[in-house]
Amino acid sequence: MVSATRELVHGTCVALGPHGALLRGGSGSGKSDLALRFLALEAEQDLQPRLVADDQVWVEAQGDGSLVASAPETIAGKIEVRGLGILNLPHRPNARLILIADLVSAEEVPRMPPDPPVRITLAGVALPVVKLAPFELSAALKLRLALLSAVSQLPHQQA
Repeated sequence: MVSATRELVHGTCVALGPHGALLRGGSGSGKSDLALRFLALEAEQDLQPRLVADDQVWVEAQGDGSLVASAPETIAGKIEVRGLGILNLPHRPNARLILIADLVSAEEVPRMPPDPPVRITLAGVALPVVKLAPFELSAALKLRLALLSAVSQLPHQQA
């Protein structure tokens, strides 16, 4: 029996160390492309960028109010690379999901984030949302900065 606090969502999840971001957008919106560029970033202070899941992501609420993202078993470690097919990459089996990145056109990205921040609830847990234009050259770095910012907002004992 599947728990009511577990959801299968369409998206790509990447992690910086133990903390993950869910990239959301329609087909062809740049989820896998942004994930590849994020994975190519250098590790910083033992925080290695890694793939968690591509295309489908299990999101499960934990007893402490956090979320864990993981790949369905059949696609763990796989990513679809347009023009190259489905490839195997180093990956994390799971990550603590702390951020949602909605992929939108550059015109839809606000100059400054809204105050209060937008939050979306997945599996009963509210997460902060950022909007990113996935094909901007700086998108992977912006995703890293957004993840680091989200980590800094976590209660100290959970970081």
